[in-house]
Amino acid sequence: MSLLATVTDMVNYVDLDKQSFFISAAAIAFNPTFWNIVARKEYRDKFITRAFGGNAQAGCYALAATIFGLGLVRDFLYERALRDQPSHPALEGPLITYAAYALLGLGNLFVITSTWQLGITGTFLGDYFGILMDDIVTGFPFNVTNAPMYYGSTMSFLGTALLFGKPAGILLTLHVLVVYLIAIQFENPFTAGIYAKRDKERAKAAGKPYEGKKEL
Repeated sequence: MSLLATVTDMVNYVDLDKQSFFISAAAIAFNPTFWNIVARKEYRDKFITRAFGGNAQAGCYALAATIFGLGLVRDFLYERALRDQPSHPALEGPLITYAAYALLGLGNLFVITSTWQLGITGTFLGDYFGILMDDIVTGFPFNVTNAPMYYGSTMSFLGTALLFGKPAGILLTLHVLVVYLIAIQFENPFTAGIYAKRDKERAKAAGKPYEGKKEL
């Protein structure tokens, strides 16, 4: 069977009549949209910090708990969507299972080690609260990719899809990847601007000229 025929055959195993498929897709798109909107509003207005009596760290931990909780809901909805979908025979062999576990293992490794490197505030948008890291993290997994959380999560989605043998899961994984790539385009320049502003203020305090990236 040709590649095109295989892809066409797998698409036929995606049941678009199942509402759970679209609920999962909506949850996947909602999460990064939510935290980007909330984090930018916090950066501009400090509304979360004010809600916690001026304690930026407490506000950041509250947002972290919210994002983590939304992630659990998203994962639950994804698994539920997969259970409602038909499995494809080509995704049920032992090699597929090995690949699924490899993707899950590597994906979780990326997520866990990046969280370890950044800490809670570094992982969950602490820079929008004014909680900035002293230096850029360059160790693993950031020496492999500049977005290990996103790519690690994507690998976990794909690994789960393969483990269940669901073409619909592969389609949802592509949706995850597109959503995350869009999020990166918004987040990276904004975060770079936050640190550029910090560096400019440091240079000014030290009486040195600032030559760096554009600040916000």
